[in-house]
Amino acid sequence: MKIAVTSTGDNIDSDVDPRFGRCLNFLIVDMNTMQAEALENSSIHSTHGAGIGAAQKVASLDVEVVITGHVGPNAYSALSRTGIKIYTGAVGTVKEAITQYNEGKLNETTNPTVSGHHGQRIRS
Repeated sequence: MKIAVTSTGDNIDSDVDPRFGRCLNFLIVDMNTMQAEALENSSIHSTHGAGIGAAQKVASLDVEVVITGHVGPNAYSALSRTGIKIYTGAVGTVKEAITQYNEGKLNETTNPTVSGHHGQRIRS
């Protein structure tokens, strides 16, 4: 099984990025081998639709689970339509988040956890 974890870096010792749609990277982890591949989130600088774009990218990678800090309404809807399970509330490193998931310490999300545009940076 493959999972996607939002990450601030490019390896499992990187911190979990609390944002889904505007995370820096996705770490795609093969749960059988614990091999991880980092993919830059191309939606991070989108003016609109970052969550949807990020969800489409993740869905194209055949992952079954997403682990993140928070998920907005558009990303939640897009991921849910594909059957990908979403686990939120992850903190610490990606490695720690995977342990939290394996130990059943993360709950599957059944609703968005933040409002739309939550992770968008304010431009001055």
